[in-house]
Amino acid sequence: MAAIHITDVEAAINWWRERKPSPDGVTLAPELRALAEVYALMVYHREDEADERGFPPKAYEAWMAWYASQPDTPCIAICSTSQGDAVCKGCGRTFEEVRHWTEMTPAAKRDVWHRITLSGAAWRFNRYAERAPAPPGA
Repeated sequence: MAAIHITDVEAAINWWRERKPSPDGVTLAPELRALAEVYALMVYHREDEADERGFPPKAYEAWMAWYASQPDTPCIAICSTSQGDAVCKGCGRTFEEVRHWTEMTPAAKRDVWHRITLSGAAWRFNRYAERAPAPPGA
């Protein structure tokens, strides 16, 4: 099961807030309303993740628009899995994640992004941070 982490829902909400600000401080754009409902339910139920298959269609569509604005892969073109490492020193992904990346769902990719970002051990976060492309608009 691939899940969408609450921090990604927050990021998507903030991304949409920049693109479609409230005209009166109260009214929300449809994309924001859809994501806010999911976010509120996650907070209410104290859930950190929501199964992507259970996302309401409008919220998933809004989340996917945000997702499309993010870098697809954590790769920084320094791959140590090709040299036999189980986890790449450059990006932090496992050999299997690197191998199957193109087949993974967006939520599965974001699970990997979440894990490697929390770890912060990959070279993309320190030694070669300049190689890591910034998200569009950052």
